[in-house]
Amino acid sequence: MTNIQYLAPTTLDEAVSLYAAAAGSARILAGGTDLLVQLRSGMINPGIIIDIKKIKELNSIEQKADGSFVVGASVSGTQLAKHSSFGKTWPGVLEALNLIGSTQVQGRASLGGNLCNGSPAGDSIPALIAAEATVNIQGPNGSRQLAVKDVLSGPGSTNLSQDEIAVNFIFPTRQLGSGDAYLRMIPRTEMDIAVVGCGVNLTLENNICTSATVGLGAVAPVVLEVEAAAEALVGNKIEEETLERAAEACRAVCNPIDDKRGTIAYRTKVAGVLMKRAATIASQRAEGA
Repeated sequence: MTNIQYLAPTTLDEAVSLYAAAAGSARILAGGTDLLVQLRSGMINPGIIIDIKKIKELNSIEQKADGSFVVGASVSGTQLAKHSSFGKTWPGVLEALNLIGSTQVQGRASLGGNLCNGSPAGDSIPALIAAEATVNIQGPNGSRQLAVKDVLSGPGSTNLSQDEIAVNFIFPTRQLGSGDAYLRMIPRTEMDIAVVGCGVNLTLENNICTSATVGLGAVAPVVLEVEAAAEALVGNKIEEETLERAAEACRAVCNPIDDKRGTIAYRTKVAGVLMKRAATIASQRAEGA
């Protein structure tokens, strides 16, 4: 490993300038839970590491007057869990983020890092897609906003330019009677990578689902929004027949790998199972909202 320059800017403008000037030779350090592993294994060999933990916009949690949230891209799962109302509003997102690694890892792991690592098995991503979250991105040519579902472009790659930084996530105002949930299947009881992950967000009115979004991870080259599964839920009660139609829609979009952690047939079957269970939990939370 060659010598690496470490920089810790205190403003977003400074970070963007440094990152752009590096012309692709720098890596962003948000929590470092993926970056440090990649460095140690020799997967990457950057000339510069830019630590963004000292930048206010990337490390703050704000609840707006309309109930929406703005969460900095490098806010850790532990920080988010300590917030007085985020976990009550978006429990599925919080539980997804806090399934990543051990307690120590959760003190560092962030939504921005998990998303920008580009893994199709990233735990927080299906939950973010289900929440219809968007991400603010800053580069030398200005800022732009992307829906989380449009960020990933392939395994380990995103639609961010090499000089752009994820700044924060915007979570929309929560409707009354809404709930979300995230579940994953892993070979071990904890600290493993999802074989399948499923996030569901829905709204109920008089026991009828009026809106829904479904995110499905680790079953394709990128995390998927399964619109057909959401369509199966909307207009119906959350009961077995409805859930089975949504589960079939999830199974239909699966295009997973076949490896020692799970066969194609197994991952496809589990996708439907997790869809049913996550939708049931989300509906129970919606009823109690």
